[in-house]
Amino acid sequence: MGSNENIISFQFSVKFSSFQRIKKVFLSLFFSFPTSILALLLLLLLSYNGSRIFCLNLPFPSKTSLESDTLFSPEMTITSSSSSTSSLMYSLKEEIPPSKLKTHLPLLQKSSSSPSSSSSSSKVLRKGSNKPVFKMFKPTPLSKQFSVRAKEFFHGTNSSSYCKLRFFMTWISSLGSFGDRELLSIESVFKSHPNACLLIISTSMDSKQGLELLQPFTDKGYRVLAISPNFDYIFKNTFAEAWFDRLRKGSVDPGEVSLGQNISNLLRLAVLYKFGGIYIDTDVLVLKNLSKLRNTIGAQTIDLQSRNWSRLNNVVLIFDKKHPLLEKFIEEFALTFNGNRWGHNGPYLVSRVVSKLDANSNPGFNYTVLPPLAFYPVDWSRIQSFFRSFGTGSDSKWYTGKLNQIRQTSFAVHLWNKQSRSLKIEDGSIIDQILMDCCIFCNSSVSGL
Repeated sequence: MGSNENIISFQFSVKFSSFQRIKKVFLSLFFSFPTSILALLLLLLLSYNGSRIFCLNLPFPSKTSLESDTLFSPEMTITSSSSSTSSLMYSLKEEIPPSKLKTHLPLLQKSSSSPSSSSSSSKVLRKGSNKPVFKMFKPTPLSKQFSVRAKEFFHGTNSSSYCKLRFFMTWISSLGSFGDRELLSIESVFKSHPNACLLIISTSMDSKQGLELLQPFTDKGYRVLAISPNFDYIFKNTFAEAWFDRLRKGSVDPGEVSLGQNISNLLRLAVLYKFGGIYIDTDVLVLKNLSKLRNTIGAQTIDLQSRNWSRLNNVVLIFDKKHPLLEKFIEEFALTFNGNRWGHNGPYLVSRVVSKLDANSNPGFNYTVLPPLAFYPVDWSRIQSFFRSFGTGSDSKWYTGKLNQIRQTSFAVHLWNKQSRSLKIEDGSIIDQILMDCCIFCNSSVSGL
């Protein structure tokens, strides 16, 4: 046993001494490295360690598909909706037209602005919070007088100045972007309705410069006025009141679509509900007198097989004061607002509401749906054809037929400004002919386009 223990002890001492020699060699090699290399190794070690500690794994939101709106389309007639409705069902997908992906309606900003910048330009972030404060909604001395000024404008001081026919426009944009096209729209209103009143709901137009723009009309005796909106008064006692209050408090996501555009969609409904009358967009040319139309909305498209409407639009709206359909429109806006889907709170909204109504079950909802030729004789995707001149041949026959059809049948023409604003009006084009039909200051207005 003693010899074995001596052998084991000797082996251990040999291994230990070998380990000590290896350790000395390693340490001598390690400390023989230049200081810069050691610093580099330490830096790499710290970088690796830091990346492990501060690396964040961000979850990506799942993609959601846009659901189609199912429409039960009433029969396409020019009679009251109290008639029987169609049982056919249509699927209307809310797709953004390619030309609208990087633009927004002229109601809001100049065309050089993008949707994201236009929506953010109307709001600022409250300090210490991520809730927006919307500068456009702050009351002003002029906006506080909205109800008094509007009533005085419509009712006047005596019976002879009372407005029997009321037109409305909205302009939530800069004064500089109110141009010749918009002025021509005003001209067309008074060409067909010389005794009507036109109220432009706008803060920028309710100014000295805005008054100067409208001066040629007032000098000729036409009744037109721009008044800054009092949102609290206009939305009071409607479903819009609570929604607007939540928006101002930052409890509603305004989305990426220009907020001004969506506020305009709501304003037109609330103003008609409050006062009653005719609303038109500022890119509409009125061709005929509209005074005999009541509680009317226009179809933008129809199904070619069934001849039922497949989409409505809110560019032209004609309704009595406190009409129940307007109330339904406002309720739908407040309950289903979505600021990230183009048209959801405008044309698609009126389509959704009307498609759900059963006229037989709602006898008080008497309204008329006019075919596309009434207000939308050309689709936005084909508006360019109206600005081109036509020579001889088959194109000339189409041109003559279309122009005669519009002059005989259409009440108005929607110019789809975002698609046509940059287009030149060629001599002899359909638009050129129509402008001559509805202008008042013809020499100056047409040449200025």
